[in-house]
Amino acid sequence: MTSTPATAPSAARCHTVVDSPCGPLTLVATGGVLSGLYMAGQRHRPAQEEFGPRDDSPFGEAADQLAAYFAGTRTDFDLELRLDGTPFQRSVWEQLRTVPYGRTRTYGQLAEALGRPGASRAVGLANGRNPLGIIVPCHRVIGASGSLTGYGGGIDRKRALLAHERGEGYATTAALS
Repeated sequence: MTSTPATAPSAARCHTVVDSPCGPLTLVATGGVLSGLYMAGQRHRPAQEEFGPRDDSPFGEAADQLAAYFAGTRTDFDLELRLDGTPFQRSVWEQLRTVPYGRTRTYGQLAEALGRPGASRAVGLANGRNPLGIIVPCHRVIGASGSLTGYGGGIDRKRALLAHERGEGYATTAALS
């Protein structure tokens, strides 16, 4: 998985919607590169008009890899990504990508790995602004006590994603509404 630096001026955006066990996922591309994955009702989800027109063409590989992830045959993603955010946010999101499938890390552990041991709250704020949930696995971050603290897609989805990665199956969307 590679990241495109977010230094270029705004490029054309488009989107598509794919079905998943956790409900419809809106995929967004900026300049033809995947830049967003948003769940219905997600906190910090941009307004629909910011996604650009509907165009399925740049999303074939992302949709295939997401389908394989939910089928249990893919444990990581190999996609070019455009991570738009502050330098600190991007460093947190890159660190999230190192958390192995089926494992968790605490906000404090991520802050420590970034060389900023006192920045667990800032890590949590950056984690909450992750524009590429699931692919950049912010659902794998838990509280220091092991509790399932905040998740932009909702705690039930976080619980379901973690259960899926532990091989326990995935809750139906009815259970998540």
